Amino acid sequence: MRLNRFDAARLTELEESCGNKTRWHGDKAMRKLGRKLKNFKGIRKVATPRGLKTELREYQQQGLNWLQFLRSYEFNGILADDMGLGKTVQTLAHLLLEKERKRMNRPCLVIAPTSLMSNWRREAEQFTPGLKVLVLQGPDRKQFFDDIDKHDLILSTYPLLTRDTDALLAHEYHYLILDEAQVIKNPRAKAAQTVRKIQARHRLCLTGTPMENHLGELWALFDFLMPGFLQDSRFFTQHFRNPIEKHGDTEQRQRLVQRISPFMLRRSKSEVVSELPDKTEILRSVTLHSRQAALYESIRLSMEKKVRDAIAQKGLARSHITILDALLKLRQVCCDPQLLSLPQAKKTRESAKLDMLMELLPEMLEEGRRILLFSQFTKMLGIIEQRIKGQGISYTKLTGQTRKRDEVIERFRQGEADVFLISLKAGGVGLNLTEADTVIHYDPWWNPAVENQATDRAHRIGQNKPVFVYKLITENTLEEKIMAMQARKQALADGVYERGKKNSEAKLTADDLKELFEPLSN
Repeated sequence: MRLNRFDAARLTELEESCGNKTRWHGDKAMRKLGRKLKNFKGIRKVATPRGLKTELREYQQQGLNWLQFLRSYEFNGILADDMGLGKTVQTLAHLLLEKERKRMNRPCLVIAPTSLMSNWRREAEQFTPGLKVLVLQGPDRKQFFDDIDKHDLILSTYPLLTRDTDALLAHEYHYLILDEAQVIKNPRAKAAQTVRKIQARHRLCLTGTPMENHLGELWALFDFLMPGFLQDSRFFTQHFRNPIEKHGDTEQRQRLVQRISPFMLRRSKSEVVSELPDKTEILRSVTLHSRQAALYESIRLSMEKKVRDAIAQKGLARSHITILDALLKLRQVCCDPQLLSLPQAKKTRESAKLDMLMELLPEMLEEGRRILLFSQFTKMLGIIEQRIKGQGISYTKLTGQTRKRDEVIERFRQGEADVFLISLKAGGVGLNLTEADTVIHYDPWWNPAVENQATDRAHRIGQNKPVFVYKLITENTLEEKIMAMQARKQALADGVYERGKKNSEAKLTADDLKELFEPLSN
């Protein structure tokens, strides 16, 4: 008889109903797990590790309890707290406790974005000096491959996964941890396939955005963590994704929430950190100047025809490149016509949004504000750079081309610059910039989670000033539609995360687990 381990509780019921008349041959571990599930009384508080050099907040202690619960029951999960709530320190405390309890007889492997390597190393040194850390990064990293088994914590990056596959696969790990785990949301990507091959007793995902665009991304994370838990992709799409996303099926949404809730711990800042200052969001809109508006309309008409023709010839599914190109050009016109390489755009020297920004900045700086300014377009940051340089405004800039990243960040932290220009891709995660009290999103992005992550560079633990978030958009353009799409995506995410449901950890019961482990086909 073949059973998924998620049917362990039902196997225990069968074992008890048979009494002493039946002899069992096979997986003792499955029946042991089933008995633990049946006798589950709730998540117990665990002792903080002796060597931890910080005091955990109450919700962080609950996170440690939850991580230990998963390990004890041989489950895996997603620590999905909002950015800035200390997912790293909760994880480090958990690993240190594993070492102190002598369960860590293998190294633990953390895969993270390149930008977070120094953050992991720094926090491990500060909070858990009892963990021996090895950073596998840089051209000389190969000489340390033979030292992996001599360390407790191995740090590597997603870009290096495919290059170092053989070296990483040569070892077995106590924990495999993916930070910013949404990177593997495409299960066909090389990084997603590689991490599935790594042998580890336990797996853990860390991300403030377990679902950025659709439920399929959430499925991908659980497929890495516990293959089969949400069935295969086709089954999940048919029974959950389509009913929830296309038809608003609240019953199926609730079934999905109930199934995943023990294995995804998500707390928002507003729920758990009462002392965090207020965050005020302000939408500032501006009408396009006449020439800019004419350019926008001409591009809209030409691209609309191009998209329509592409769909007629190739169908909607195969026309996405053409569609994305059209949307990109319209977004660029809204930001500044100089972003486009089209001849008619080069002749249009006016930009309503840039003018609005240059009116806002001096006022904010006079009030003593310190500002993070995000854009998805590196070229746009260059245009803004020239304008603020001409006005004598002190600034620093971080993009994917920045070589001395730490120096640039320290310039802002030390007060040598009042404005920090940051590309969304290079600085949207992995930065702690509580010195800032103002965030400006120059251009809106489709996904609200990405913008929220960027905002959380300033609005996070350690911030003692109210944070003001400005979103700049052009009226009656594609940007207004993007804002509407953001609202729809946020509503979908809130439904799955069940925002506002507090203390769900304390309410977890044996009946909950039993229901969660029922086959999806029922």
